[in-house]
Amino acid sequence: MSGPRRVAIDPAATLAIAKHFRFQWEPAQNCHVLLYPEGMVKLPGSAGEIMQRVDGSRSLDAIVAELQAAFPDAPPDLRADVTDFLEVAHGNGWIRTV
Repeated sequence: MSGPRRVAIDPAATLAIAKHFRFQWEPAQNCHVLLYPEGMVKLPGSAGEIMQRVDGSRSLDAIVAELQAAFPDAPPDLRADVTDFLEVAHGNGWIRTV
């Protein structure tokens, strides 16, 4: 069994939600979600915080900088965690580079 599919991201590339997904807060799930025709991806906690910033105007570098400013007590490996999440999201087709 293999792990999640990852696609490397240029840290300076602008990121956006893939066209067939819709990002929103879902009260019934008590978390952010990505909706698509076949279903839904739950994005609890930090995943939702990251995806809120994937808006077609920010790069991975900008997203990390914004999260570091918003959460100054975040662990020092925040950049690695955000990169890991976004590479898996890209590999799953949830996000794209613009």
